[in-house]
Amino acid sequence: MTYARIPGLVSIVMTVYNKRAYLEECLDSIRRQTYPNWELILVDDASTDGSYELAARWLDENEPLLSGGKGVYALRLPRNSGYAGAITAGMYLSKGAYIAIHDADDLSHPQRLEKQVAFLDAHPHIDLVGTNYEVFEDGYPERRMRANWLRYGEQIGKVYAAGGHCICHGTAMLRGELFDRIGGHTRRIEGAEDYEFIAKAIKPGARNVENLPEVLYYYRKHVQQRSRKYFGKSQTEQADE
Repeated sequence: MTYARIPGLVSIVMTVYNKRAYLEECLDSIRRQTYPNWELILVDDASTDGSYELAARWLDENEPLLSGGKGVYALRLPRNSGYAGAITAGMYLSKGAYIAIHDADDLSHPQRLEKQVAFLDAHPHIDLVGTNYEVFEDGYPERRMRANWLRYGEQIGKVYAAGGHCICHGTAMLRGELFDRIGGHTRRIEGAEDYEFIAKAIKPGARNVENLPEVLYYYRKHVQQRSRKYFGKSQTEQADE
């Protein structure tokens, strides 16, 4: 049975594993979105640092501000399933015509959802769109550097065909029907689930993915980043070299 997705609704999927120090600021950036019709699906992957409890408190405190089409749903997994399992669970729970990915330690520009939805509405052949972003060291949000490793248009498919990566996963918004068609993230390449998901979303010979050149996301660098666990340093640092 195929379930109908809700037109205009953006399902923001966020996985959380021990991100308590950054989570409230991240949630506040979502609350300030100018696009009015969204739901947040927060999947806590068995955190041990109080992340889930903080999210529950934030929801209680901000509930009066979450009217008019906004909803927050928190799922606490009984055991740690890893990034691929957690984000795919969140995508399965999504009801929106659009799914926006968001990392729990990063921030979104207030107009991020509004501008990505407008782009997808104006470009029906595009299934997934990312944005440009700025990087900042934790504790120094005013010192931001613009990313320079992204690619645009037909160059994107060529980069992924060659095994490269040029869309920041945390900035991605995709059509819900794309997830319904190709499924979620897999566990075949631990630490590179984001690359594999975007690569399989690209249709051979087609330009169905894009990046917006405008900075609509802010990527936080810190010592507990998931990317540092697998690569020794952030993906952004690697890509800029």
